[in-house]
Amino acid sequence: MEIGIVGLGLIGGSMAKAIRVHTGHRVLGYDRDAAAQAQALADGVIDGALDERTLGACRLLLLALYPTATVDFVPRNAEHIGAQARVVDLCGVKRYVCDAINPIADRCGFYFVGGHPMAGRERSGYGASSASLYQGASMLLTPREETPDDVLSELEEFFLTLGFGTVSRTDAAEHDSMIAYTSQLAHVLSNAYVKSPRALRHKQFSGGSFQDLTRVATLNEIMWSELFLHNRDPLIEEIDALCARLSAYGDALRANDEISLRALLREGCEWKERIVQGKE
Repeated sequence: MEIGIVGLGLIGGSMAKAIRVHTGHRVLGYDRDAAAQAQALADGVIDGALDERTLGACRLLLLALYPTATVDFVPRNAEHIGAQARVVDLCGVKRYVCDAINPIADRCGFYFVGGHPMAGRERSGYGASSASLYQGASMLLTPREETPDDVLSELEEFFLTLGFGTVSRTDAAEHDSMIAYTSQLAHVLSNAYVKSPRALRHKQFSGGSFQDLTRVATLNEIMWSELFLHNRDPLIEEIDALCARLSAYGDALRANDEISLRALLREGCEWKERIVQGKE
């Protein structure tokens, strides 16, 4: 199968490397950074350049771009995408992307399915990509009701072949609501937490807790700002809810209320236990 990958950074580059390691598919790649594209070609990660002439030969097209760039790329190149091609974006938000691209897919005759590989690392760019990035990770797909089952089955099999542990289906709204909590809020919290002046003097005073909470404080501010803004309502809701929960601990401390503080801490432990046990 001929596979096109637009964007050869951490996500797209890792896709290309995983395809090379785990499959015999032919990969064509494009990156606006000519040096990154040239390096991927020199490394044997891609077989050739993806452009207007070769785009139509791709049965599968993976869009590893920022959301705005994805929404810009598809209409500009829709006429070159082959009919019946499978097009999957790999952005961290889905409603914005899917709402923009679904009508174009209907008009042009290719199948579009929103996707989000739940894997990453603090560094970005082709140099940070790895064939093992997706090992055991979750791959999320956000198809529409009218997406044929055979198309979805083909995509699920493909991503499992690359090493993903699971491939799950959800809808774009549910995806964005959940990602606001599980990913975006965590990055906001970590980035805000590390700004304490005490963080500069943490050595000899910190252990695993500090490392755990600050791990995702380092981020690509351009990409994450775009992701946050395209998912602003669910993220604002989560930030406000977290602030309210935190204020309850502050209130108990200010009141020197040990009973309330114990209740809050016990409640948190009980919620964690429910999470571990997978209880709704």
